[in-house]
Amino acid sequence: RHIDSRITIEHAAPHTTSRERYRAILGDKSRGVFNGRILVQQQAQKTSAELTNRNLLLTRGAEIDTKPELEIYADDVQCNHGATTGQLDPAALFYLRSRGLSEQEARSALTRAFTGAVVSRMDHVPFAEVVRDALDARLARLLEAQP
Repeated sequence: RHIDSRITIEHAAPHTTSRERYRAILGDKSRGVFNGRILVQQQAQKTSAELTNRNLLLTRGAEIDTKPELEIYADDVQCNHGATTGQLDPAALFYLRSRGLSEQEARSALTRAFTGAVVSRMDHVPFAEVVRDALDARLARLLEAQP
């Protein structure tokens, strides 16, 4: 499978704010591309913008190419961007396994914690519950397929 995400946020007015937090989980031999861009026009003084991309690779065969971008034409802004890509922490897996969780349960708990960081920020509780349930179902299928 392949996912290709290209997102642009344009600030064209002063005193605007954006916070884009994109997370991806890839397994098996899947491929991903993330290109996030924040464009701050010259008239958009006092803009505050953040773009972060966090990626979790569940297998060695999974890959993602990530390119967060800032294009800034104003001179009075606070903008930042960044990206990380990694696998589940072996020390965290060992800790959970030493507490009686199976390998699959430990991987599931850590993967759900990765997604929970986003879902927990949702203000609308009914929507957050729908998203959480959909993620849980999707993650269960994804984690079952992993070695």
